[in-house]
Amino acid sequence: MGAAAKCWVEAMRLRTLPVSVAGVLTAIGLAVGNGCFELLPALLCLVFAVLCQIASNFANEYYDYRAGRDRRGRSGPRRGVTEGDITPESMKRATFATLGLAAVVGLCLTIWGGAWLIFVGLAIGLGALAYSTGPYPLSTHCLGEVAVVFFFGIVPVNFTYYLMSLQWSWQVFAASMSMGLMGANVLITNNYRDIPDDKAVGKHTLATCLGAGVMLWIYEVSALLAGIFLYIACCGKAMGVAVAVYVAASVGVARIMGIRTGSGLTPTLGMTSVLMFLMSLVVLLDGVAR
Repeated sequence: MGAAAKCWVEAMRLRTLPVSVAGVLTAIGLAVGNGCFELLPALLCLVFAVLCQIASNFANEYYDYRAGRDRRGRSGPRRGVTEGDITPESMKRATFATLGLAAVVGLCLTIWGGAWLIFVGLAIGLGALAYSTGPYPLSTHCLGEVAVVFFFGIVPVNFTYYLMSLQWSWQVFAASMSMGLMGANVLITNNYRDIPDDKAVGKHTLATCLGAGVMLWIYEVSALLAGIFLYIACCGKAMGVAVAVYVAASVGVARIMGIRTGSGLTPTLGMTSVLMFLMSLVVLLDGVAR
């Protein structure tokens, strides 16, 4: 892979992409278990979710650069625009091109869900941008975690399930809250690592405002609540064991976060993301086993 391609792959932030995949997989698992699985809308939802997350990641890099919220030599993964590897205009074009591809996929989903889903798609697209830009960027007003719960939990799980079943369910909503809280922990890990860099450029995240110690506590509570919601959605002995393992592993990751600093925290971002993805696979396997 060439140097330019590596820069773009890094800008996609592959460590976090399992977050968007997990929500869709969770909905698929629930649909399989309830006998309403439909392959084509499920695949389209998966593509749509991944494209929206990539677009959001591109937008975050571009708009953080424009606002001076990134700096060279930051602790986290290299930011191509800030470091001069990718031109700002190229990143801007990539952001809206990716959103355009997501819009095309979203329009295809109206075949199953109806034209009203266009408004849902518009809200998701605006959310991908509003995280980093606009009059009130969510990422700089301590609302990043709330946005993740909504756009990576509640929206993908409930709407993916709806497009396969044309039904809403409290069971599905509980699972969506679980995935949302797990996704929020991925962002908590990211912002926990970036506290020194974010403070240096005046970026106000929940982590910079509340401090490292409080964020570790929130991480553990979020993991516990995510486990409870998932057990409510998919109760059973096997799920109880899986939830217990997930919570224990999350506490372990929090302990690692507590003793590492800077770039040494980057692996915990991947750990948190993988834990979320694995739990979505558990839901899928649970649905297959029913």
